[in-house]
Amino acid sequence: MPIALLNGQPADADALRALAVVNYGHFTAMQVRNRAVQGLDFHVARLQRATRELFGTELRRERIVTELRAALDAGPADASLRFTVFARDFDYRQPLRPVTPDVLITLGPAAADNRPALRVKSYPFQRSQPHLKHVGTFPLFHYRRQALLDGYDDALFVGPDGTLSEGSIWNLGFWDGEVVVWPEAPALRGTCEQLLQAGLAEQGIPQRVRPVTLAEAGDFQAAFAANASGLQAIRGIDEAAYAIDPAFLGRLGAALASRPWEIPA
Repeated sequence: MPIALLNGQPADADALRALAVVNYGHFTAMQVRNRAVQGLDFHVARLQRATRELFGTELRRERIVTELRAALDAGPADASLRFTVFARDFDYRQPLRPVTPDVLITLGPAAADNRPALRVKSYPFQRSQPHLKHVGTFPLFHYRRQALLDGYDDALFVGPDGTLSEGSIWNLGFWDGEVVVWPEAPALRGTCEQLLQAGLAEQGIPQRVRPVTLAEAGDFQAAFAANASGLQAIRGIDEAAYAIDPAFLGRLGAALASRPWEIPA
């Protein structure tokens, strides 16, 4: 059964209703293995930046770690964890009124290690406030649903200038045979992306961040998706098709696996 803790205590229906009705907040997501997580500092920084921007107040690292430890101690050793920050006393009619942030942590089943390659369809869309992992996820799920209706596995977003930005809930990367290319565009910079960049750099694998247009997507040898659930090969974007390269995917996997797992403390 999923576990939900509000400020370290079992969450009640009123608290969940408050988040659903107001729909103002932000979150980060991570995988838990043996009660440890990867990229703890990335998650902490994301939560702190967004809390300052949305609520004008600080979310101390000590509180973040304490809430995480309480959830990890209460849940299974392996899980998918979502750490949401909102405020039950936030009033959209008086959005500048000081509030006290609430922390809702939910745990569910761990993500599968091996997931099938994706065939994705592009859609013209750019998220509002893309630098924030906010709870306004309606358009993300809408376009993913539309992609499934259109016979694809997921949605990929294209900006007004024709550049690729991100998938519905994942970052995009390409391989040209020599360099890993990360599309430069307004997008949420994910923790898995940051972990991969650090691991690839440590392995000495060249990387480049630059604008990538939809028109040139077919010029690459391989593509992949990266998010809190891990890595997933992309076998096609619209009409462009990619071969599944086990050697390249192995290098990506090794780069991600090289990042340490930490028990929050």
